[in-house]
Amino acid sequence: MAPSPSDQKRRKPLSKERVLSVALDLADETGLDSLSMRRLGQELGVQAMSLYKHVANKDDILDGIVDLVAAEIELPGIGGDWRIAMQKRATSAHRVLMRHPWATMLIVSRANVGPAMLRYVEATIGCLHTAGFSYAMADHAWNAIDAYVYGFTLQKLNFPFQPEEYAEIAKAYLPSIPVEKYPHLNGLSCQVIEGKHDGVQEFEFGLDLILDGLAKLLPGR
Repeated sequence: MAPSPSDQKRRKPLSKERVLSVALDLADETGLDSLSMRRLGQELGVQAMSLYKHVANKDDILDGIVDLVAAEIELPGIGGDWRIAMQKRATSAHRVLMRHPWATMLIVSRANVGPAMLRYVEATIGCLHTAGFSYAMADHAWNAIDAYVYGFTLQKLNFPFQPEEYAEIAKAYLPSIPVEKYPHLNGLSCQVIEGKHDGVQEFEFGLDLILDGLAKLLPGR
């Protein structure tokens, strides 16, 4: 009888690239809490000790899968329109991080110096510096953009309600925000309840505000 696809997958030669690829899939499917050397060995069809021939430890795996995520983000071009490049970069980063829900916290809590991450940062600084920003201002600029990308992504991933629930949730909470005590919060909630405002926050809105502010800092502007 021919081996099943899963058996064929398990029989592939072990390598660091394969270990990290399977670890990335496992993190996407079940989260980082389930990512252990033992579980990874089971997924690969080997004993956990066999993994140490290819990765040093779990931290090595975490660094590796973060770098795989960074490799998916569109790199900004150098020498073109810096604003368009930064807009595409930020939008791509947000999309990639939504695809890998565990990755944002890992990125902001570790020193990530894998080759893909280094290329990503190098291209970003190069784009901004070539556009006329000093190195110091380029550093401020890309960190401000990334702080927005990470914060918006984490909020979207963890917000307890779906957009289609906003009106009903607002209606349920309305008695706790009486107009005489919270006139503006009450007024906004009523707009959501009445369908005059959907309450959905747009990624591009905040990003444009940041890029508009950065444009004013360029020499000669």
